[in-house]
Amino acid sequence: MFMTLEVIPLPVSDIDRARDFYRDKVGFHVDIDEEVMPGMRLVQLTPPGSGCSIALGDTFWEATPGPTPSPGSYQGLQLVVADIKEAHADLVARGLDVSEPVQYSEADGATFMYFTDPDGNGWAVQEYRKRATEPLHRLLTEQAGG
Repeated sequence: MFMTLEVIPLPVSDIDRARDFYRDKVGFHVDIDEEVMPGMRLVQLTPPGSGCSIALGDTFWEATPGPTPSPGSYQGLQLVVADIKEAHADLVARGLDVSEPVQYSEADGATFMYFTDPDGNGWAVQEYRKRATEPLHRLLTEQAGG
């Protein structure tokens, strides 16, 4: 049985502000922005090239068991890029307040930069140069025997 992680609900205080931030400053694609059922608005955004999206909603937390996370409480969300210098330049050009890349070691996968959304949800962007020649979607297709 295959399982895929495709959507991560993200706690935010203002859906429109968060949608605009992720679309305009981070470059995510808006897949859905509508009332999906009476009284439930959903905004789903996907990073370019990703198989996993984030979902912003105003009432979907009520449908899940357990505590409702506070806006800004998510930390350690991570994006992966093949060239962190190129990604940094693109994000800065979009107006994102992103840290300078930090290289923790020479190893591939050991360079990161960081930003937060307007609510304080924390993101890391990791450089994994191998993705330039081995995109994740290709590796997953090969694993599945396709």
